[in-house]
Amino acid sequence: MTESSSNNSVLRPRHQAYGLAMLGGAFYFLGWAGFGFWPLSLVCLVPLWGALELGLGRTWRHSLAVAWLYGTVTCAGGYHWLVEFLDVFSGYGYAASALFWLLFSAYLGFNFAVYGLVYRALRKRGWSTSFVAIPTLLLIEWLYPSLFPTYLSNSLFAQTALVQIADLGGPMLVTVVMALVNLSVYEAWRWKRARRPVPKALWGLTVAAIACTTIYGMVRMAQVEAELEKAPVLRVGIVQVNMGIFEKRTEAIEGHRRHLEQSRQLEEEGELDLLIWPESAFIDGLPRRVPISADLVRRDLKSPLLFGGVSTGRIDGKRKVYNTVFLTDDQGTVRSTYDKTYLLMFGEYLPFGDIFPILYDLSPNSGRFSAGTHVRPLTLGPWRISTPVCYEDVLARFTRKMVREAKPHVLINLTNDAWFGDSQEPWIHLVLSRYRAIEHRRYMVRSTNSGISAVIDPLGRVVSQSGLLTRENLRYDIHMLEGDTVYGRIGDWPGWLGLAAILVMFIRRRDGAR
Repeated sequence: MTESSSNNSVLRPRHQAYGLAMLGGAFYFLGWAGFGFWPLSLVCLVPLWGALELGLGRTWRHSLAVAWLYGTVTCAGGYHWLVEFLDVFSGYGYAASALFWLLFSAYLGFNFAVYGLVYRALRKRGWSTSFVAIPTLLLIEWLYPSLFPTYLSNSLFAQTALVQIADLGGPMLVTVVMALVNLSVYEAWRWKRARRPVPKALWGLTVAAIACTTIYGMVRMAQVEAELEKAPVLRVGIVQVNMGIFEKRTEAIEGHRRHLEQSRQLEEEGELDLLIWPESAFIDGLPRRVPISADLVRRDLKSPLLFGGVSTGRIDGKRKVYNTVFLTDDQGTVRSTYDKTYLLMFGEYLPFGDIFPILYDLSPNSGRFSAGTHVRPLTLGPWRISTPVCYEDVLARFTRKMVREAKPHVLINLTNDAWFGDSQEPWIHLVLSRYRAIEHRRYMVRSTNSGISAVIDPLGRVVSQSGLLTRENLRYDIHMLEGDTVYGRIGDWPGWLGLAAILVMFIRRRDGAR
């Protein structure tokens, strides 16, 4: 054998590992919420495990690089819409926006680099893939700091019966079932390729998990539908005026006129208990101290109005601006408000902008909002309403905190996805919010500026929705539910179990496992 052919044979497993990592990353983002080819999510982890196994005989840096490549491809494909958003909104230009997208994808994808290192360490301690793979996945889904939390389970949103277990353990419990399917496929491939013993126990566990998940889902769907028939109704109207992100600022009078005009149309069609306008529907600053009159906003409307706007006030001698939700009673008086707590980079603040003010000169379209400090409910007569703003409704732990404190009868999300234009992001946002409805068995009502507005029932089904970049109204009778779920009471217990399993595996060595 020549030296060249010898080098090629040495390099081949490394190249195979990188190829598998890129293939698996593509499977992940294509199966995820944006593209929606969900069967790919049932095998997307198989190439990753194959790539990591090829690298067990090499250095830890190789395992880190392979897993990081997998994660970066996953996030770059899943968040490709960030380039357009940053180009339009940040003011930095296309090249800088593309660079930020790549760096951001690499940061988000580093969660799988962590996965690769933990996986390698536990495999080196003698634990098999069947023991290591799923707890490590839960660890990064649970603890890795991310602006946009990503769960494998988000791929399965359309399979209604299979996602009902989210009221037991949140999105990570659904991830467990999906990871079991991936693991069964992986071990079947290894069995077929290396003539290993048939993984009967794993296959049996996977079949049992799918069967139990399906049965539970069908039972819970019947139970929740029975509860809905008995629950009191709130008649809501949702206004979507389809104003561009800059158009809302430069043509504020026209935007207000559209909201009033479409609200009058809804009232003419029949009595309403609540009108809902989206985030930043009224952009002139309103005082923070309540009660205040909202006659300037609602004019001649007769229905109580929930709307997004801007509130201003001086705190410690400094003027503060908040992204606020206001709720009027039927007399037009605002008695309760909520300030957005989790602010969005570039849209509502600039990272390091307070330290380096010149950044705001470079990105003049970015906001300077202050974060809210509470998650108390808004009250409308006997009803308690929680109002996560913008992307707060994709944050499972934050929404759980909100529900735990406010004990709302309904969740109403006000958002403005016009920042993202005609991209996948508004569709992804809608998909991710569906899990919050299941986790807490509440209606999730979404009022957006340019789409997609929607009503999601407590089973996670979209029962009414608007188009994207359309001007239209929605009206729907939602049912007001109460009560806790297991997930609401206990939270992310699959994450705790995954962490405990990993600690046990680090403490104990297991000889003879493959």
